[in-house]
Formats: sequence, structure tokens, C-alpha cells
Amino acid sequence: MMRFRGRRRAALPIVAEINITNLVDVAFVLLIIFMITAPILQGGIEVQLPEADSRPLEASEAVTVSVAKDGSVFIEKAKVSMQEFEGVMRTYVGPDAKRPVILRGDRATAYGGVAEVFGVLARMGADVSIAIEPAPQRR
Repeated sequence: MMRFRGRRRAALPIVAEINITNLVDVAFVLLIIFMITAPILQGGIEVQLPEADSRPLEASEAVTVSVAKDGSVFIEKAKVSMQEFEGVMRTYVGPDAKRPVILRGDRATAYGGVAEVFGVLARMGADVSIAIEPAPQRR
């Protein structure tokens, strides 16, 4: 009886195929993980940006400054007062303001709050970019 099993195994053809089902499953899991973590890795706090016609900003080593709806100012995710803003920003961008800064102002915040932050950054000589949402394409 053992001999019969041995002959039967020898008669089976060798299949040299790769089962890609598992590979596709792993790829989809990785895709979902990256889709979930990408917004989390974005700097700053959550603000509703105004919409305008624009081109996308280049992702870089920029410092993110956010002005929330209530006028609170955040450097990356740390809340700072306007009195300590310039001193803290100097530690982020360096004494000669070499690092670029992305200014994100909530669309519901008062314009004066964003302008005040922008004025401090301009006085420091920082390279400031204002973040906005691209406007929907009109046809």
C-alpha cells in the first residue's frame, strides 16, 4: 500500500505558480494603513482652510503655524500666546529664519488674527506661504 502512495505522488505534476491572492491582500492592507496615517502626519492642528485658485505647496521641512477659529495660535501642535510667539518661532526657524513657514488660518477666524501672525513672521524675515484649499473647478 505504501508503494501505491509513492507512485501517486510522483505522478502529480509540479505546479510552479505564485498565489498572488495573499500578496494583493497585504498590498491593500498597506494602502489602507497609509491612507489613514497620512492625514495624521500632517503638521499643525485641524483648521478649515479658505478656498481659492492656487497651486499645491511643495512638502518640505517647513514649520506649520495655525490660527484656530477662536484666534488661538499653534506652532506645529503646541499652543502659544502672541507674547511668546516670536521667541518660540525663532527656535523653530533659527536666528536667520532659514526654515520656511506655512501659515494655516481657519476660514472662520478673524482676519486680524491671521494678519498679526503674518506681520510677526514678516518682521522676522521668514519665508511664509499661506495654506488654502484649492477651489473646485468650475466649467
